[in-house]
Amino acid sequence: MTPTLLQHLWEDHGRGLALLALVALLGFASVVDVPETEQAVVMRLGDPVRVLNRFQPNVDYGDTGAGLSLRIPFFEQLVRIDRRVLAVEMDKQEVISSDQRKLDVDAFARIRIIDPVKMVRTAGTSDRVVEQLGPILTSVLRQQLGAHTFQSLLTPERAAVMSQIRAGLDRETRAYGVQVLDVRIEGADLPDGVPLDSAFARMRAAREQQATAIRAQGQKQATIIEAEAVAQAAKIYADSFNKDPGFYDFYRAMQSYEAAFSPANKAGTTIVLPPDNDYLRQFRSGGKGK
Repeated sequence: MTPTLLQHLWEDHGRGLALLALVALLGFASVVDVPETEQAVVMRLGDPVRVLNRFQPNVDYGDTGAGLSLRIPFFEQLVRIDRRVLAVEMDKQEVISSDQRKLDVDAFARIRIIDPVKMVRTAGTSDRVVEQLGPILTSVLRQQLGAHTFQSLLTPERAAVMSQIRAGLDRETRAYGVQVLDVRIEGADLPDGVPLDSAFARMRAAREQQATAIRAQGQKQATIIEAEAVAQAAKIYADSFNKDPGFYDFYRAMQSYEAAFSPANKAGTTIVLPPDNDYLRQFRSGGKGK
């Protein structure tokens, strides 16, 4: 075999290896792996064409579409987006409540990207959307808190207030393809240098006023119930007396005897009456009033 033939064979073998390597490279470049914690937007020449492992509510892990997928190498690129719940820390800010109380509020929000295509078009990446939403959520939170009283943030009303605030923030973030899952206030304090005693005194006065109103209402109800009971008792007595007029004479006489002769009567009064006195007729008649 001449050197020229060997050289041709080597060049053909080299081209074959190069072609095989190119095919292998294209094959590897065509396969992408998207884990459960991510969703990926496939971009073709700068435009989103499809989403891999898109977030779907109420779908268990393993059924979401994560794993290996195909793409056109070099023409399609992937923008990977976090599929998990993300935290957005808000700057500590001074808020003026609707009753003109100044508060230093420290809060954070929990969000999830539910429309990755819209998120990519508006922000680009998960980190950038969190960065951009921070000031927006801070501003909306200040406006929402300013519509409520200081007291509502320290009482059981706070849960309803936070639910309204979460709904307000959620409306703002939908333009970014983001859903606000929760909003929490880590601290709501009076600014430094403002005494807490005045705030506590106002709260105590409000609670005492509420307690006084409750007691007054209870006393009113007690008076009404007592009056109704007295009226009902009087009606029962009246009905009894009307059915038997003699019973009324007997009842009144028994009341008088109890007042005059009861051992509890310590007046020391002695009453001397003849046996035929009309006052003692109930004793003579055996309770028949004759």
